[in-house]
Amino acid sequence: MSLRRLDWAFWLWALVGVGFGFGISSLGIFTVPASLLATIFLLRQPRLRRSAQGILVGIGAVLLLVAYINREGPGTVCHTFSNGFECAHDLPDPKKWAAVGLAFIAAGVLAQLFASKPRAA
Repeated sequence: MSLRRLDWAFWLWALVGVGFGFGISSLGIFTVPASLLATIFLLRQPRLRRSAQGILVGIGAVLLLVAYINREGPGTVCHTFSNGFECAHDLPDPKKWAAVGLAFIAAGVLAQLFASKPRAA
């Protein structure tokens, strides 16, 4: 199997997946409708439809971003600044977010590689 099968259409679908992934945040009110419209457009193109597994990679990327943002968790984390200190309460466990994000990315890449594998006649 070759990563060359992950062409530009796959990465276009991954971008759509990022929009769906942001549905876990308040940004989702803007990104999910835009991703729905993009999905409708992309599904109408037979050439682009074959790379739809990229959507999983985009969702996984957002989950990895959440893991990175909460990298000091879980729990309460405090930082000292020149004018005092600030605490972030109830940070989630970044390992869980990272594990699910990596699972989404692996599933998307493997599904694309399997789907684009030449079939014996």
